[in-house]
Amino acid sequence: MKFLKDILDKQRPLFQQGGKFEKFYYLFEAGETFMFSPNHTAGSKGVQIRDAVDLKRLMMTVVIAMVPCLLFGIWNVGHQHYIAIGEVVGMGQKLLVGSFVVLPMVLVAYAAGGIAEVIFGIIRKHPINEGFLVTGMLIPLVMPPTIPLWQIALGTIFAVVIAKEAFGGTGMNVLNIAMTARAFLYFAYPQQMSGDVWTYLGEATPVEGYSGATALSIVAESSVNGVATVTASLADQSWYAGLYDLKTLFFGAIPGSVGETSMFMALIGAAILVVSGVGSWKIIVSVFGGALFMGYLFNFFGLNGFMSLPPHYHLVMGGLAFGAVFMATDPVTAAHTERGKWIYGFFIGLLTVVIRVVNPAYPEGIMLAVLLMNVFAPLIDFYVIQANKKRRLKRATI
Repeated sequence: MKFLKDILDKQRPLFQQGGKFEKFYYLFEAGETFMFSPNHTAGSKGVQIRDAVDLKRLMMTVVIAMVPCLLFGIWNVGHQHYIAIGEVVGMGQKLLVGSFVVLPMVLVAYAAGGIAEVIFGIIRKHPINEGFLVTGMLIPLVMPPTIPLWQIALGTIFAVVIAKEAFGGTGMNVLNIAMTARAFLYFAYPQQMSGDVWTYLGEATPVEGYSGATALSIVAESSVNGVATVTASLADQSWYAGLYDLKTLFFGAIPGSVGETSMFMALIGAAILVVSGVGSWKIIVSVFGGALFMGYLFNFFGLNGFMSLPPHYHLVMGGLAFGAVFMATDPVTAAHTERGKWIYGFFIGLLTVVIRVVNPAYPEGIMLAVLLMNVFAPLIDFYVIQANKKRRLKRATI
């Protein structure tokens, strides 16, 4: 690799101030620091603390944590496709079909977002950071596999420009970028984002009785139709026995967005984030706690079928687990005080269940819950800090 470093060192003067390609300096720097460690030095004044954590390592840790969800999503897309047409094939064939669907989604998200980042870096003359390594992976994972690729590109560009660059770039955004992309596409193109048949990809005739509906859409429809026990409606899927039992919901071999269906894979990612110190276990646990609390509260009232859904079903249905692990823990948009993390996560879980149950037109709720609490996170931290100041002043007075 030394010869490649030497080549880059020789070309650097062309991109530095006064060079022929001066305006493309940050593009050159992004490519160089992606391959090699940056040669930035710490300031000469003040105390300096050295460790092995930088933005690149932080982002790569999150990407590694998402790999289990990505690989499972690729398999599940192929799995659901062959269920739809009633064929039994091996794992290799399922992975092949899933790869042809999911990998172009990832490539389009990275390409569209990367181009937007480069353009803003050149125009505004700021470094092109590695933050989009995570966002470019998250966006396709929260999309249905049948969404057109041009919509992924459009949603990614919108999120990068409006949710990130408009606020100043990496580390300055108020809203989670991936959730902003999903929200934009959901309200701009609801038919492609929320249709029943999310995982049927072929031209063959589906097996009789196949609907492709997600578990949440089945529960929401059952509630509207007055079914007393929504778990019974989940079990009554004759085209594929056991599709929506608790075990299958937990492991995620069900219709849904690419990376959100498996709570098991999300928990593997959570373990990686927590052990590495990148993600906050307090936020993850409090999201689950808030969802369970609201689920039990709705069970107490039990005014309709959805309210009667066992609370633990909320954890394994939809994208709550994925959102709790990868969206709620976003270090930029989440609360930063220790007590604030508990409050922030608890209300994300609580609001997710409220949106699911109260709004039958939108059976999923994690997206809106995360975006709403992103806005309130600074306020939560402010009041936590103010309360701490008051307690310390009282002790000082005594």
